[in-house]
Amino acid sequence: MNLKQLEAFVQVSESGSFSRAAKELYLTQPTISAHIASLEKELSVRLFVRNTKEVGLSDDGKDLYKYARQIVDLEKKIEERFCEKDTGEKRCITIAASTIPAQYLLPKALIRFNEKYPDEQIKIIETDSSKVVTQIIDHMADVGFTGTVLEKKHCKYIPFYKDELVIITPNTERYRRLKEESADNIRWLLSEHVIMREEGSGTRKEARKQLKRAGINPADLDIIASIENQETIKKSVRQGMGVSILSRLATKDETRDGYVLAFPIPKADDGRDINLVYNKNYQLSGSAERFIKIVKEVYQIKKNL
Repeated sequence: MNLKQLEAFVQVSESGSFSRAAKELYLTQPTISAHIASLEKELSVRLFVRNTKEVGLSDDGKDLYKYARQIVDLEKKIEERFCEKDTGEKRCITIAASTIPAQYLLPKALIRFNEKYPDEQIKIIETDSSKVVTQIIDHMADVGFTGTVLEKKHCKYIPFYKDELVIITPNTERYRRLKEESADNIRWLLSEHVIMREEGSGTRKEARKQLKRAGINPADLDIIASIENQETIKKSVRQGMGVSILSRLATKDETRDGYVLAFPIPKADDGRDINLVYNKNYQLSGSAERFIKIVKEVYQIKKNL
């Protein structure tokens, strides 16, 4: 086993493709295949489950990835510490983020980071909150951003933004009347068709918690659809398919322009935390530390790492 084999293995694991891995490592696809075949032969395991479109990790592959990722990261840290900085290569930080921070909060920090560190590269993985945490635990991402806290060992959460959830409805006479008559009572939600974010979404998990505090049992809702894409949800609400619960950040344009109405959820206090998360059992790279520092500056976080 050698470092080149592990680098090839990690790249295929993260890209899901032998050809993409070859491109990223500036190698030929047969070379990548040879590295993986040698590794599988030496370890006497099958590392990937292959189909016609992509490759995924086997159970043994998932175990090896955790170790191989650490070794590759250590190599990068050694190069960063001892090799000359002016090598022409850009350092890269991988960020996993759920929908709301990825689309509405990260851009501001990314612009500041790029201005201050133009030689750094950033890779963004947009997924749901539960998968963000998995990426952090498995060290497939350096830093994560999530709309909920999942109690997983090794994870350090730093809240950096308060986000409010709202119930959105079509802007029709019926809902305008409801808005005037029942500001502190959302029992009417129980008689509505409801469109929710997908399972694993931080928005969905937080919506359940806030509805319970408001006296609504989420199990009593008539949930007619679970949709991952919030733009699809907003369009469905506008067209009268049902109502939904989304971040106020995600609905501010539609609310401002009069396409939907937004109802606050009673007893929601000052909203939910959007969190920066990282794996406290791994030494952060210099790039990751610099990025976290920028996020703290942009959103005025005073907590230490």
